[in-house]
Amino acid sequence: MKVILKQDVKSLGKKDEIVNVNDGYARNFLIPKGLAIEATAAALNEAKAKQNAEKHRKDVELAEAKALAARLSELTVTLKSKAGANGKLFGSITGKDIAEQLKAQFNIAVDKKCMNLPEPIRTLGTTEVDVKLYPGVAAKLKVKVENEQ
Repeated sequence: MKVILKQDVKSLGKKDEIVNVNDGYARNFLIPKGLAIEATAAALNEAKAKQNAEKHRKDVELAEAKALAARLSELTVTLKSKAGANGKLFGSITGKDIAEQLKAQFNIAVDKKCMNLPEPIRTLGTTEVDVKLYPGVAAKLKVKVENEQ
C-alpha cells in the first residue's frame, strides 16, 4: 500500500515522502497514529503541489541570497572604536557589531550568526569578513575600523 508520510518515521522516510508499506502496517499503525495518510489521487496531487511550492520558495530564497551577496560584496561597513597608539583596539569588533552597523548604515538586516569571524577584530584597518547567507551562497564584506577621537 502506498502512503504519504505526514511526519518523519524512523527507518521508513521523511515527511511528505511517498512510500510503499505493508497493508497491515499502514492500517493498524501509521494511519491511526496520524503518521501517514493513504496515497489517493487527491492526496498525491496535494503532495505534488506542496513539493512544487516548496521548490519555488527555495528557488526564490536562493535568488534573493545571491542578489544580497552581490550587494554586500560592493559595500564597506565603517565602525569607530577607541584604540591605543599602536593601533590595537580597547575591546573588539564582533559579528553583532558588524550586523548592527550594516543595518544602521545600509538598512540591510543580516543575522549576526551569519558573520563568519574566526576571532573578533582587534586592530584598526580594513578586514574582509565572510557572510554566509544561504547554503552555498557567501559574500565578502569589507569592514573598516577607524579610530574614535
